[in-house]
Amino acid sequence: MTSGNTERFVDLRSDTVTRPTALMWEAMQTASLGDDTLEGDPTVRALEHLAAVMTGKEAAMFVVSGTMGNLIASLCHATRGGEAVIDAQAHMAKSEAGGMSRLAHLYPVLIPSVRGEMDLDQLAGALRPGFSRYGQPTAMVSVESTHNHSGGYVPSLAYLADVHALASRAGVPVHMDGARVFNAAAALSVDVAKVAAHCESLTFCLSKGLSAPMGAMLAGSHAMIEQARTFRRMTGGGLRQAGIMAAAGKVALETMVTRLVDDNQRAQRLWAGLAKIDPQLVDAVPSNSNIVRLRVAEQREPNPKAWEVALAEHGILARASGTGMLRLVTHRHIGDDDIDETIAVIASIRDAFKPARDTPITRRADD
Repeated sequence: MTSGNTERFVDLRSDTVTRPTALMWEAMQTASLGDDTLEGDPTVRALEHLAAVMTGKEAAMFVVSGTMGNLIASLCHATRGGEAVIDAQAHMAKSEAGGMSRLAHLYPVLIPSVRGEMDLDQLAGALRPGFSRYGQPTAMVSVESTHNHSGGYVPSLAYLADVHALASRAGVPVHMDGARVFNAAAALSVDVAKVAAHCESLTFCLSKGLSAPMGAMLAGSHAMIEQARTFRRMTGGGLRQAGIMAAAGKVALETMVTRLVDDNQRAQRLWAGLAKIDPQLVDAVPSNSNIVRLRVAEQREPNPKAWEVALAEHGILARASGTGMLRLVTHRHIGDDDIDETIAVIASIRDAFKPARDTPITRRADD
């Protein structure tokens, strides 16, 4: 869409496109700074304390990305290798460049899942409390909330409790990839600590719906986080005056959490509007978080790349995501009018496409 000479898009590619708020910019300009790899940066320490309190963990550590946080957690839980029992569709398994296996030397044991919840019987059968003649012990179990590649589904608290109980009985720690865990907590109408109670460690991103410009947090026990600081250094994540970024992250946790329910609700409205056009356009059940999958495999044009291009021509930015799908992600820059416009544009594009051509299907990893 255009307004005068200024072109504006409804950007639904990811919530990573969010920009810092005015309060974040102010905090970044006035932050107290130190050398975080020497005596410590006071603003980083304040952010880490706040993150630990909010998640109900003993300690937390600032990292540059959620992928780095997940890798460091894997290194902490797998000091001598072993197996990681993990959802076959997990972001850690599919979209983190194999760091869990290549760097942490963890062999991934992949468990099928439905809407972000692994089959518990298969999970229980995969747990190895110690070495055997034929396999390594399980070093960790990993869960994900919200679940990216399933379409943003939010695992239930009962499911997380069951996974944690199974793992605990086997003496195995649980790590949670909680990149959007605050969206999950909003969907479940609980504090994030209620979600985090079912794992020994978790990561969450500051730069997605929380709108900070960069960074993520890794939270866990005091002992784990002390070990994690060594692994952060090892993986090139030691920072100096990191308080500039931490200041924005602290403002994000203080001011942006409660509004995530708006993003979730707008995504549900988007899902409902698309379902009215054609139930086959969306997942049968909404995710309850801020992600909606646009399913085009059964449409006259099944190639998501063609939809991506057509949407962009009408001012809507989306991302091809897997075979026959696009991903639409709501965030603070998306308003109610944007949702209405997106629904209308998708309806018009769907009707305008000619019958399917023999075009290749694209596959792309999501952040």
